[in-house]
Amino acid sequence: MLALLVSTLSLRGAAPTLLLRPLSTACNLRARTPPLVATVEKGPPDLPPPTEEGGILSQLLPLSLLLESSEADRSADALVGEDAAVFAWKNEKWGDVALLPGQVTGVDSGGRGWLQFCAAVSAILSALAVLWIYSPTGYGDDFVYALETWCGGNSLLVTLCFGIIFPLVHSGLASLRPWARQFTGERLWRVIFASCSLPLAYSWIVYYISHIHDGIEFWNLQANPTAHAIAWSVNFLSFFFLYPTVFNLKEVAAVEQPRIHLWETGVIRITRHPQAVGQVMWSAAHLAMVGSTFCLLTNALLVAHHLFACWNGDRRLYDEHGDDFLAVKERTSNVPFAAIVEGRQTLPPDYYKELVRAPYALIAGGTLGAYFAHPYMQAGAALVRNTGYVAGGCLDFLFA
Repeated sequence: MLALLVSTLSLRGAAPTLLLRPLSTACNLRARTPPLVATVEKGPPDLPPPTEEGGILSQLLPLSLLLESSEADRSADALVGEDAAVFAWKNEKWGDVALLPGQVTGVDSGGRGWLQFCAAVSAILSALAVLWIYSPTGYGDDFVYALETWCGGNSLLVTLCFGIIFPLVHSGLASLRPWARQFTGERLWRVIFASCSLPLAYSWIVYYISHIHDGIEFWNLQANPTAHAIAWSVNFLSFFFLYPTVFNLKEVAAVEQPRIHLWETGVIRITRHPQAVGQVMWSAAHLAMVGSTFCLLTNALLVAHHLFACWNGDRRLYDEHGDDFLAVKERTSNVPFAAIVEGRQTLPPDYYKELVRAPYALIAGGTLGAYFAHPYMQAGAALVRNTGYVAGGCLDFLFA
């Protein structure tokens, strides 16, 4: 809808002519006198001239930067990495929900369109709901029940198990990718990776919400409006670091060929590992609200995993990109703003162009949505806990 609005408002073809006609002539399309036609030689002083791509009005609209990313000044960059979060609506395609027989996947074939992306995500989430989330058919409750039984019902030991199992699966499968893709291909390996990581992430999040007050609780500032506002602001900012995966959403769903990207711009100028920084911010905000030993342990495990991922991520990037990664590494830092302070990184004068982009807007919208969905998340976690353990699932017949 936004694209249609902008394209409707843009001055194209005869639009400047119509706006320059006298009012009486513009309203009387059958007037015998030829309409006054004026040629727009150049735009106002501080604006670029109108073009076939959108004209002056589209340059004025803030939406234009979201609908089509504008590259910032990269003259001081190494130019070996990719421009992060680039988006152009005119290059996007709806595509087909499924490929027709004999149809080749490609940009022009519709195989990489957003309809196929939505279909892939819907299929993955539906499978997750049936095979893991819904207790009568899924095995998520069986997994948590097994952990609780093994840990004697101690929630701190259960979250410790999650903090060991999840990194082993998540980082382990990511590290196996260069070897495994030789046999499975990039897309199938992404599906395998998601099929193992998503269920564990879901169960850990639900368990965290359900047991956040467990153990010794030193403070609880959830009812304090000032603490709530500060924590929420930090949490909101953390998501701009936590989710750089929106830079390549179609690859996340394996609709397009997944690649190990070497990003060089945007939030990467601030920190080379934004997910680790975002996790530290997110954990600090939640721990500031609820000071329980369970919350402390869980967030310490999450941060530890992401700190390990900094080293592991650098290793994987070097294996994939070699000297190009070393050039980017020299100009970036793990600690936010460190490379800028040390003079190794220079923010371009029009740096805002690298941030005012559709993927970052998607993060902002998603974060706001998650905030307002918090009561429903808590209610859902309570429902899972109250439902308890339902033995077995829909695949039991395979093991009978």
